Amino acid sequence: MKIKKYFLIMSFFAVVMIALLYGISPRWFAQTFLNATEISLDFAHILRAVMGLYLALGFFWLFSAFSDKYRNSALLTIVIFSGGLVAGRIVSLFADGQPAPILVIYIGIELVFLPVSLWVFRLPE
Repeated sequence: MKIKKYFLIMSFFAVVMIALLYGISPRWFAQTFLNATEISLDFAHILRAVMGLYLALGFFWLFSAFSDKYRNSALLTIVIFSGGLVAGRIVSLFADGQPAPILVIYIGIELVFLPVSLWVFRLPE
């Protein structure tokens, strides 16, 4: 189904953009979006690992957009991915307080992606 295919392609581009923001230059990302003047080596390592995870999922989604066999599995991973991220962010919001504005935007994006990806997943073939 074309909706599923296009949704997977769009999800690929969205997650790759976010991954590259995190990982190409973690220090720049932290300084620009998180108001962190300096970050530790460990924090940079975590951001680059997150980049790798996001890129791996993104390329799986892109591959699956063109594969009937994996399309629904990929859509299910988007549901799980966005649901897990937004759940963790909401816990952090209550436990730690309001984060940087970019992270609040991510909460909004993930709150939209979760029901939309679930709807797309449930569409008939």
